Amino acid sequence: MPKPPQVPDRKLAPDDGEVERKRRESSTNGASQESVQGKTRRQFSASEKLRVVKAAEAALASGERGALEALLRQEGIYSSQLSAWRQQFGAGGKAGLASRKPGRKPKHSPRDRELLAVTKQNEILRRKLRVAEALIALQKKLHEVLGLTLPEPPEES
Repeated sequence: MPKPPQVPDRKLAPDDGEVERKRRESSTNGASQESVQGKTRRQFSASEKLRVVKAAEAALASGERGALEALLRQEGIYSSQLSAWRQQFGAGGKAGLASRKPGRKPKHSPRDRELLAVTKQNEILRRKLRVAEALIALQKKLHEVLGLTLPEPPEES
C-alpha cells in the first residue's frame, strides 16, 4: 500500500503543548504518576463481633424470614464470617473473639529466647578464652626457647 502524500502546511514537529502533556503523563521511570490507594481490610473488635453474633441470634429467634440475611447485608459481612465468630464465641466466650496476631505462635517465650542468647554469647566467650590461653602458653614456650626471662607478676600482700 503506498504512503499518503505529506501535506506541506502541516507541522511535522509536535507543538509545545503536546510535549508538555507527554512529560506530565510519564515520570522518570516511565510509570504514571497517578496512583490508586489500595483498600484496607476491615477489622472488627471483640465487642463488635459479640454485638453482631448476639444480633444474629436475636434475628434467628425472631423467626422472621430473611432477618438474618438482612442483618448480614446491613453489617456488610459474609455468613462464613458470622459462622467463624460463632465458633470462636462458643470456644472461648468474649476472649475467643479477640483478634490475634496472624502467623505461627513463637516456639520460645521471651525468657527462653534471652536464655538462648546468653548461652550462645557464653560459648563465644569460652572459645575466645581458649584461644587466648593457647597464645599465652605459646608465648611462654617461645620465651623458654629463646632464653628470655619473663617479667614476674607483682606480689600481692
